[in-house]
Amino acid sequence: QAMQMAVFFLLPNILLSGFMFPIAAMPDGIRQLTEMLPLTHFLRVVRGMVLKEAGLVDLWRDIAALAGLLLGLLVLATLRVRKRLA
Repeated sequence: QAMQMAVFFLLPNILLSGFMFPIAAMPDGIRQLTEMLPLTHFLRVVRGMVLKEAGLVDLWRDIAALAGLLLGLLVLATLRVRKRLA
């Protein structure tokens, strides 16, 4: 079941992150969906650091988006575990 869930999560992430297809060529609704995926921001940070030698000042938006996603998922996970323990 974990493998099936991983495929269910990873396949859209890879297809919509800009790794295989350019985000600029996607429709507007899909483009907005890609902004909610962590892999999109991670790829921008990696490309910026490796290919463009960009610094933190140039990549702060994507790093902030990743931090926001991390914080949101951490709060959600904490609430779910707390409910199970109570």
